[in-house]
Amino acid sequence: MHAVATAVASTPSDEFFLARQPILGRDQKLVAFELLFRAAPEHEDAQLTDYAAATAAVISHASQLGMSHVVGEQVAFVNVDEVVLMSDFVRFLPPDRVILEILETVRPTARLLARIRELKELGFKFALDDVIGHSEQVRKLLNLVDVIKIDLQGVGRGELAELVRTLRGPHQKLLAEKVETVEEFQLCMELGFEYFQGYYFARPAILSGRKITPSELVLLRLLDLIHSHADNDAIEAAVKRDALLSLNLLRLVNGHLTGTGAPRVESISQALAQLGRSQLQRWVQILLYSGPEGHVELNSPLLQMATTRGRLLELMTLTLRPGDVGGANAAFTVGIMSLMDALFGVPMREILGKVDISRDVRAALLERAGDYGAMLSVAEALEHAETGCDMGAALGRLGLSVKQVREIELAAFGWVRELGAEVH
Repeated sequence: MHAVATAVASTPSDEFFLARQPILGRDQKLVAFELLFRAAPEHEDAQLTDYAAATAAVISHASQLGMSHVVGEQVAFVNVDEVVLMSDFVRFLPPDRVILEILETVRPTARLLARIRELKELGFKFALDDVIGHSEQVRKLLNLVDVIKIDLQGVGRGELAELVRTLRGPHQKLLAEKVETVEEFQLCMELGFEYFQGYYFARPAILSGRKITPSELVLLRLLDLIHSHADNDAIEAAVKRDALLSLNLLRLVNGHLTGTGAPRVESISQALAQLGRSQLQRWVQILLYSGPEGHVELNSPLLQMATTRGRLLELMTLTLRPGDVGGANAAFTVGIMSLMDALFGVPMREILGKVDISRDVRAALLERAGDYGAMLSVAEALEHAETGCDMGAALGRLGLSVKQVREIELAAFGWVRELGAEVH
């Protein structure tokens, strides 16, 4: 306990970010997040080498906030080194909500193996991190862990199938980490991996000749009408042209009103009046990420990432310019539209050709220019847990502190979780 307590004390409480990276199942739905500590840019060299301090900070903040606030209904993977494993500090975590991820630097001594068995008796589950071969560490820990994370970038393609064959067991699930392309994901699916971590799902796979579908065009047309300040009659007519859109808009509005005491909305005109323009714009943007039947699935990693980005940028704008509702709405638009090239498989410039948006929003989406572009760069760096010079430069341009960004990030996580409750 003493070593971890010392590590906590040595970690500047306001100088780190808490990043989370999605882990998906074979159905491409979210099943977990890996929680990652990253030091602020100016403290990068000193802090990242101290895993005990890093993990202690993650555990401390996650336990103070409540794990559900940080990861929602998902499970959290938390990195642990030997110091953390041997301490009592790890007991602050709820065993049913976390998987302890044993770092590749941990030496499997008899004392450590006994400690892992003790924690397993208390209900904790374990993952083995960054596996690239059948080392002594892997051999000794293999039967004690529940998940084995294979680092795709550290294993040759010709060796992967054999490594999977030797590691697969009846009590272990395989997780492919650092999955960077759809092709890598498909290979791992064929090899029988159960879990996947990496940003392949958010990388635009531009499909030659791909056409935006009629229902997607209706939503983009509706966004165009909202951005160009069309009258309510024109907007209502556009909504009514698509029966599924009408039904889903009513469902979303009534879900949003649940518990407020407001009467149930029965018509599109009522829904438009109840929502107002900025809220309508927000729901239309969210509906763009809905499934083929128009059902909004908050376990979609792309929608989670898009809505988190939108809220992050909105809250950054309100922090810098309190009361600037128009600017906050534009920021939300930048965040949520920033993944539409990945969503549609169509170049961003082509998508923006169908929507009349402001020059600032367009410049942010295409060139990461202006304040909104800097905010989007910060959001992207947080997702990848990259907090180097570029992150420092973007924060400097904006005039945001590390503490402000961390508080904004946690508020965004909470908002996305509440959004999920509204649409179900």
